Amino acid sequence: MDHELQHLITDAKKGDQDSFTKIVQKYKRKVYRHAFAMVHDQMEAEDITQEAFVKAYFSLDQLKQEYAFASWLTRIVTNLCYDRIKRAEKTPVLHADPAKTEELASNRSEVENAHLRMNLQYAMKKLSPEHRTVVVLRDIQGFSYQEIAEILEIPEGTVKSRINVARTELRRELTRGDRDA
Repeated sequence: MDHELQHLITDAKKGDQDSFTKIVQKYKRKVYRHAFAMVHDQMEAEDITQEAFVKAYFSLDQLKQEYAFASWLTRIVTNLCYDRIKRAEKTPVLHADPAKTEELASNRSEVENAHLRMNLQYAMKKLSPEHRTVVVLRDIQGFSYQEIAEILEIPEGTVKSRINVARTELRRELTRGDRDA
């Protein structure tokens, strides 16, 4: 953890709103991407992002070690996403994440890329919140197995098992979509 961030967190814990604003600027994009990957809805992801920072601001005194801020914030976002997923309708609503469009582009045509994104989003929505979370944390956010275990407060073996099950379910759902096309 860099010294500047640690200083900002310490000052924010003392009530310095400017320091917290700088923290928000540093993490808002990452928080939004995590929320969007979980709920697949831009408006919901924006709401979750705002709610996460409000919750973090009022809970900063509960953060015991500044170096754990990123994991702590990710846990807040994940829990908010779980709540939204549980309340969401069962009907899938598909939205493309503009930030991921370029990453998915290859030799395929734009129509094929759009089809792939929609299938992947649909398949992700079919995963349980627990399985969706580990895939997002590992494959999209890039956290290590150990970091995911700490964020979710579960054993590392459980993380690995959930990732394996989630990837198997995604693969099955994506190949099912190919057969239906």
